[in-house]
Amino acid sequence: MAKSSFKLEHPLEKRQAESGRIREKYPDRIPVIVEKAGRSDVPDIDKKKYLVPADLTVGQFVYVVRKRIKLSAEKAIFIFVNDVLPPTGEWASSLRFTAYSYLLFTYNLQRALVVIASLLSAIYDEYKDEDGFLYMTYSGENTFGFYKGQ
Repeated sequence: MAKSSFKLEHPLEKRQAESGRIREKYPDRIPVIVEKAGRSDVPDIDKKKYLVPADLTVGQFVYVVRKRIKLSAEKAIFIFVNDVLPPTGEWASSLRFTAYSYLLFTYNLQRALVVIASLLSAIYDEYKDEDGFLYMTYSGENTFGFYKGQ
């Protein structure tokens, strides 16, 4: 996987300091970095850094991303946490409805689907990076391929 351009542009210590300041000043907000997958055919997002209310759901945040990239309702979007791949099979392919967006990810080689009603604060608590940011990547197709684990 390609390293986040945000990570390449900013050293770890700087990112840690920034996320620490953000969390101290806004304890009810989550620092999120959103970037387009390298080979994706959807538009670029106009900004990478977001300060998201802790009580925002995944579905609400996906709506924000869709609006920022001006993606039409009939186009599908995949959003990944930490660039991790979704699982294979009919289970995964059956989830690609054009009017809906899903957060698909794997963790410790186990597959999971985060329901769009999940709070971003729960995703952040579980998957935040060592620098204190939550990294999300979006794509108009399953750019990363499929996870071939169990």
